[in-house]
Amino acid sequence: MRRKVTVVGAGHVGATVAMRVAEKELADVVLVDILEGVPAGKALDLMEAAPIEMHDSKITGATNDYSEAKDSDIVIITAGVPRKPGMSRDDLLSTNMGIVGTVTKEAATVAPNAILIVVSNPLDAMCHVALDVSGFPKNRVMGMAGILDSARFRTFIAMELGVSVENTHAFVLGGHGDTMVPLPRYSTVAGIPITELMPPEKIEALVQRTRNGGAEIVGLLKTGSAYYAPASAAVEMAEAILKDKKKILPCAAYLEGEYGIKNLFVGVPVKLGAGGVEEIIEITLTDDEKKALQASANAVQNLVDAMKRLGK
Repeated sequence: MRRKVTVVGAGHVGATVAMRVAEKELADVVLVDILEGVPAGKALDLMEAAPIEMHDSKITGATNDYSEAKDSDIVIITAGVPRKPGMSRDDLLSTNMGIVGTVTKEAATVAPNAILIVVSNPLDAMCHVALDVSGFPKNRVMGMAGILDSARFRTFIAMELGVSVENTHAFVLGGHGDTMVPLPRYSTVAGIPITELMPPEKIEALVQRTRNGGAEIVGLLKTGSAYYAPASAAVEMAEAILKDKKKILPCAAYLEGEYGIKNLFVGVPVKLGAGGVEEIIEITLTDDEKKALQASANAVQNLVDAMKRLGK
């Protein structure tokens, strides 16, 4: 029997996740969405591409029906709404809390042994919703952010230096937002720290561009946000789990004292394998880096506190 991945939300991110999981032949895919006909239509379109892309993964779509998701190995949650004009942060929190809570409950009921990967925003806060509603252990609930942010940093490093992205490695820690913490000391090109390859002011410019990576794309698209790179990041996590790769990746994980942070989802390096988050990797940080990570954690805590005020 093939593995199964359920993707909740058939928008740009969800549909692209479904496409990449299928084309890599990682698993069969179930695409679920609230919109009538949309998940089935996109699933059929993707299935009709299979003879051309040469894969045999099965893709099915359903409207508010989680029965096909039964016994999924992984559930990737992309459902939610973007912030709209006139909508406050608390409004966004309230709306997406409800959406993520509802879909998590449905998915956890039919796939009680699944691993949950949260993509919905505000990401770190939505991980708390998924953890609470599912009742799953902390190792089976995680958020996609650090891989995306690190990929953006790697892209900008490669563009600046004119080198292959395959030679670049980078770590971005903290919450998924303006307070994220790119770490130039741990970012390398073919093993060479970027601090030896470009001046501090250029590195700082790349750090700022990384922090604004999502907003830069929103500004260009005007009517939407990024989805190709976010989808790739979620699929890299899924692949590491399905293949038990024990891959070290930056993900939003639930900390219970690591890095001096307690009871909070924050982006840190983790070992991803068949058990989900199998280990949290603690790296040595400078005092400035520690302060930046704590500030980022404080921003996440503010969101969690806001959810409590909203009646979570």
